[in-house]
Amino acid sequence: MPSVQPCFLKAGPFVLPLGRPLIMGVVNVTPDSFSDGGDFADSASAISHARRLVEEGADIIDIGGESSRPGAAPLPLEDELRRVLPVLEACVPLGKPVSVDTCKPEVMRMAVEAGAAMLNDIWAFRREGALEAATAAATRHGVALCLMHMQRDPATMQDDPHYEDVVAEVGAFLRQRTQVLIDAGVARDQLVVDPGFGFGKTVAHNLALLRHLARIAEIGMPVLAGLSRKSTIGHVTGRSDPKDRQAGSVAAALLAAQNGATILRVHDVAATRDALAMWMAVTTEQT
Repeated sequence: MPSVQPCFLKAGPFVLPLGRPLIMGVVNVTPDSFSDGGDFADSASAISHARRLVEEGADIIDIGGESSRPGAAPLPLEDELRRVLPVLEACVPLGKPVSVDTCKPEVMRMAVEAGAAMLNDIWAFRREGALEAATAAATRHGVALCLMHMQRDPATMQDDPHYEDVVAEVGAFLRQRTQVLIDAGVARDQLVVDPGFGFGKTVAHNLALLRHLARIAEIGMPVLAGLSRKSTIGHVTGRSDPKDRQAGSVAAALLAAQNGATILRVHDVAATRDALAMWMAVTTEQT
């Protein structure tokens, strides 16, 4: 698989240039997410939050209806659809690609019908029926697909995670899964990989992945980094409340961008945008 990343990402009707890191704003339509559980659990507040993230500079909006925090229990299909679809339908007219964070093939199909431009799956489309649903979405509708690495499942992933070489093992998994989708007919410029910070990893594992993110980028796909407000940042900074981790989250996003990430999945869009603007101003040659 080539190490050169594509210059753009195709996501439904959108062609997103990758000359600078893209900001993906998080909209959790859940009562129990680790970072903002309950803040946007109803459709009206979630839609208002999505609009605010677009105004702050989000390039992509990522909507999730099922919490994947450590220890989370699976959500019934009907509940996830009830949470996600009204918000998705209201966000599509905002003029930005809307991603839906789900592992259920039924949600994938209905989300694409409602206008989703990307599917973001923590299971990397390994659950029954997900590969078929994702492949159809990509080949028939041009939808982008994001594949994430996770050890075990949300209920057990933080029960003593272990790797011999976390960077090599995560990279091998993502290479294998992207090749499965390519073999099924999905174009390379529709694929994104996510090393899964916090999903079956210790603090040391997460820091190693961040430190060596360039090795994940060698897969040849855009790399999505989702470190925002996670427990590793709390461990390093001593901030126990996820909402107090903005500064650490922005620093982590900037480090991820410096080390090869092309999409930054964040809660604090405006602060991340400003940090990236300063970084780009300093590192970009002016003629």
